[in-house]
Amino acid sequence: MSTPGSTDDAVRELLLLMPRLVGRAKRLPLPEQLRSFDLAPRHLSLLTLLLHDGPQTVSQLADRLSVAPTTVSLLVSDLSRKGVLVRREDEDDRRRRIIDISTESRPAISQWLSPGAQAWRHALEPLTPAQQRMFVDTLLAYEAAFTPDDG
Repeated sequence: MSTPGSTDDAVRELLLLMPRLVGRAKRLPLPEQLRSFDLAPRHLSLLTLLLHDGPQTVSQLADRLSVAPTTVSLLVSDLSRKGVLVRREDEDDRRRRIIDISTESRPAISQWLSPGAQAWRHALEPLTPAQQRMFVDTLLAYEAAFTPDDG
């Protein structure tokens, strides 16, 4: 039996909380315009970056997503064919392409992703910047330490 306020109590509470969070996120209704696109979690991260941080190069997106540029290129190609993303020439370096959400898809993507951003903003705003950083760092440490049993 753990003592109240122990790490075991916090772990138990988080283990119960995480499936509820994931379940709620999965129940967010996908706007009609996006339903036929067969979007997966990997698309969600890419679209979130473009929605919140604006147009970026494949290299910038790969760096931010911690994946290979070829992985981002495949995702961008897939979403470009579907009309979700657009590629344009970089004005500063015509060899590079800038990736952005298409004008037609932006409202639907914003509608889909905004509830999650608003919920995080609501949860984080009462915290100091240092507390916010600690929270994010804790989630990153959890991600880094989580390795499912391969056996």
